[in-house]
Amino acid sequence: MARPFLLGLTGSIGMGKSTTAAMFAEAGAALWDADAAVHRLYAPGGAAVPAVAALVPGASAGGAVDRAQLRAALARDPGLLARLEAAVHPLVAADRAAFLAAAERAGQPVVVLDVPLLYETGGERGMDATVVVSAPAEVQRARVLARPGMTAAQLDAILARQMPDAEKRRRATWVIETTTPEVARAAVGRIMDEIAARRVSGHA
Repeated sequence: MARPFLLGLTGSIGMGKSTTAAMFAEAGAALWDADAAVHRLYAPGGAAVPAVAALVPGASAGGAVDRAQLRAALARDPGLLARLEAAVHPLVAADRAAFLAAAERAGQPVVVLDVPLLYETGGERGMDATVVVSAPAEVQRARVLARPGMTAAQLDAILARQMPDAEKRRRATWVIETTTPEVARAAVGRIMDEIAARRVSGHA
């Protein structure tokens, strides 16, 4: 059985990544979401709860990670993030591996892996191709600043941690412009068609 085509999907905050990921699912791709995996791991009974509780006593409640307490602890201790990532990343990788194994057993031709920091973590090396969602900077800022509680300073701090959009675009196999849903959906359809053609020709 042929393994699925692995398509890494990423994009900076406010670029429309989640909406575009849903379009790929509607077009027939299996979708694995890194952020959703972390939410599962932090949920009641999740595999990451004991690890987080060991690192941050008081950051769990009701068998789940108390995300507010965890954020507060991260703000107090700049070195905590690296220790947290070292504990949680292997669990996220195991979640992804289980998803990919199930997709292969099901004969799924395309798996989209939605990873916010795909390039920042070197995750593109495990992909057959990558897609970056993008929009003009002014559209991005307007989208993000429309979110409840978001400030310009918070947005600038987030952008400072992310690879610049221009560099992501340079590295991508495909770029999807998300200026309108129609433009994005048409691009998703073209990419799915091209992946299907690659698989038929044996160039996946």
